[in-house]
Amino acid sequence: MELHDVWFVLIAVLWIGYFFLEGFDFGVGVLTKLLARNRIEKRVLINTIGPVWDGNEVWLLTAGGATFAAFPEWYATLFSGFYLPLLIILVCLIVRGVAFEYRAKRDEESWQRNWENAIFWASLIPAILWGVAFGNIVRGVKIDENFNYVGNFWDLLNPYAILGGLVTLTLFTFHGAVFVGLKTVGDIRVRARKLALQVGLTAAVLALLFLLWTQVENGDGESLVAMVVAVVALVAALVAVNAGREGWGFALSGLTIVAAVAMLFLTLFPNVMPSSLNDDWNLTVTNASSSPYTLKIMTWCAGIATPIVLLYQSWTYWVFRKRIGTQHIADAVH
Repeated sequence: MELHDVWFVLIAVLWIGYFFLEGFDFGVGVLTKLLARNRIEKRVLINTIGPVWDGNEVWLLTAGGATFAAFPEWYATLFSGFYLPLLIILVCLIVRGVAFEYRAKRDEESWQRNWENAIFWASLIPAILWGVAFGNIVRGVKIDENFNYVGNFWDLLNPYAILGGLVTLTLFTFHGAVFVGLKTVGDIRVRARKLALQVGLTAAVLALLFLLWTQVENGDGESLVAMVVAVVALVAALVAVNAGREGWGFALSGLTIVAAVAMLFLTLFPNVMPSSLNDDWNLTVTNASSSPYTLKIMTWCAGIATPIVLLYQSWTYWVFRKRIGTQHIADAVH
């Protein structure tokens, strides 16, 4: 295996980790409107992800940085062609972070309500747009012989990509609802479990359609295995949640995301960004990669830094592992 193949796999792992972790806190953000009945319940939901949401975004920063360093042609084409949706995602992530920090800085109801609305929309929009973006990457976009994107924003809103956006939205919301059930006690836990079943059934139907479409268009034997794992894991997650086993449900909903994203990368390889105009203009792991020396230096750096990051993040989740409920909120003002 060449180093550019290794870095394709590593970037796939980074995106898988990002969607596994950021997926549930996007879902919790969406649930602040769907599940919480009052301001104190919204505070409980936000507190479930309060210690970890910013750490989850490190995976996105690392995936973007690794793509820039390992596959500069891929990075250039992706960020220029998908400029508007990626800008919208970036703005949402900025607003979302500010909302978490500033929501409780003042006691006025309008102030807190506006920041709560920001958390909801800044969670929902990226949850959709990430699915749209990866749907287009797998399907292929209008790339010319110079590796320039020559389409427009509306070309990205095709049926396959839109279905991908609906899949990520419902799957992340399901993942988030299971996480809330795992992290809370009392009535909110019971309602989270019921809502998880409802959203999960919708996610299962949409995901099955999307993965079958992907397999028919671009799949092979390896992607078929990943698809089967994703579907079986999602069904098993629903069974576990229905039985009140949120720990197993969360692990299995996470496995669904892992297998589904792995399937997308398996169908993509050896391309990193196919051209819908001409197969000869596809960006591949070979023509889009950096020099072997650059990849070698990056490999050494990643080998040293990655275990440290994983240990630190695992420790954070361990420290904040206990359940919370409305009784743990000091007052009902915030």
